Amino acid sequence: MADIADKADIATNADIAADSAANAGRSDHDAARDVVTRAVVPAAGLGTRFLPATKATPKELLPIVDKPVIQYVVEEAVSAGLSDVLMVTGRTKRPLEDHFDRAIELEGALEAKGDKEKLALIRESDDLAAIHYVRQGTALGLGHAILCAKQHVGEHPFAVLLGDDMIDERDKLLERMLQVRAEYGGSVIALMEVPREQVSMYGVVSIQPTDEDDVVKVTDLVEKPPVDEAPSNWIIIGRYVLDPTVFPVLEKTPPGRGGEIQITDALQELARRDRSEGGPVHGVLFRGRRYDTGNKLDYLRTVVQFAAERPDLAPEFVPWLREFLGNR
Repeated sequence: MADIADKADIATNADIAADSAANAGRSDHDAARDVVTRAVVPAAGLGTRFLPATKATPKELLPIVDKPVIQYVVEEAVSAGLSDVLMVTGRTKRPLEDHFDRAIELEGALEAKGDKEKLALIRESDDLAAIHYVRQGTALGLGHAILCAKQHVGEHPFAVLLGDDMIDERDKLLERMLQVRAEYGGSVIALMEVPREQVSMYGVVSIQPTDEDDVVKVTDLVEKPPVDEAPSNWIIIGRYVLDPTVFPVLEKTPPGRGGEIQITDALQELARRDRSEGGPVHGVLFRGRRYDTGNKLDYLRTVVQFAAERPDLAPEFVPWLREFLGNR
């Protein structure tokens, strides 16, 4: 399979949409409406797997060494050209807004000390993007969280990035998904192959090949199926590029598994449609570096991996880790 970074070598969203419009015979105005510039980041979950740490601190602010998970996610969106970010939050998530706002008192203290390095670090999150917030009053699932973005997104396609899934910045997955959306229309989801025994933990898809080795057509989706009923080993990971026709579908989607509105149910409907009706659904087969921060064990693995690759930490951390493990 060709490397995703090579395939995404990387035109701007506007260039991609303009080329797609020319090939489809659409106007520049239509192409402009088709450019993906908005990202939605659901962040309303209670983080119960990390209690008591998340009793007063949003799980999205748990650090990967010294930078919170949510900042990595926003940086990924911005790197892909998505400068308008909407966070779907809850009543206990005000610290998320504070993190992406200026800290005047802290800036003043660092300026007084002449600490330009730390001053630059805390200002990084202030200037990343135009960040907006909307509250999900009741946690009714990912589909409902996405539906909360309807007024902000309007009739434009948009990306959804889940904070539990971090994609290595060297693997340009989101950029590749934007290219696929421009070429095929409809919605695009990121897929990853897992061992058969793990499929019941995820949304799973049925797929058909296309002429591109890293792109498939999605023909069916099922949320957390029993292992013996799963249609494949390809699971949905936390990156989506969605057509705005998903909103009226979500509005009509009844609660599914767990009493929640599932995005997989809405995508199942869109997968049956053609391009003129907001379909179809394609998948990008991702074989790059993904870091799961949704549970304690995978979170710890992620922290260790990042620390072991940091030039400022690795020379001391890695030898210590080897010695520590050697004494276990």
